Amino acid sequence: MSRWLRALVIVLLAASCGGGGGSGKAPRNLDNACSILQQRPGYINAFRATERKWGVPVHVQMATIYQESKFISDARTPLRFTLGVIPVGRQSSAFGYSQALDGTWDEYLRAQNRRGARRDNIRDATDFMGWYMVQSRDELGIPLSDARRQYLAYHEGRTGYRRGSYNSKSWLMRVASEVGQRSLVYESQLRGCRAAR
Repeated sequence: MSRWLRALVIVLLAASCGGGGGSGKAPRNLDNACSILQQRPGYINAFRATERKWGVPVHVQMATIYQESKFISDARTPLRFTLGVIPVGRQSSAFGYSQALDGTWDEYLRAQNRRGARRDNIRDATDFMGWYMVQSRDELGIPLSDARRQYLAYHEGRTGYRRGSYNSKSWLMRVASEVGQRSLVYESQLRGCRAAR
């Protein structure tokens, strides 16, 4: 085999590994909290650690992650196109499970001294969400168990929430209600779930 062909085979094999064995893919049956935890046993440890540290209930974390990334570790916002065909970048810098923006993530890293944290790591992503939601509770008075209002503050930012920017976005009000409803469904499912123990 020629040296060039051998190098090509090595490059193709390395590329096919994808650096994570498909870990970026969503679990199946996202409507069932127990199914998610059975497929991804490591998730419950991350959710419980965030619940212990920040007080954000597991079902609120799960409903928010569902809405933000559908549990896809390397989720990104869609590309924007000019002239309908030329890609000109992403809609925002949101990335990972929590869809944290670059600036907010950097603020979290500084505030929590977590330089090595990554948005595509479930434990880091949930810790970020806990940190953010506690600030929303402290600054805006939103209970940590109120997934709907926490989601509005998460999506719009605390300044936007304070201004009521969400009131002019009927689609966002609908989505936030869905997050609230999903958190209740997940909460009910988790009560009888062995994977959550």
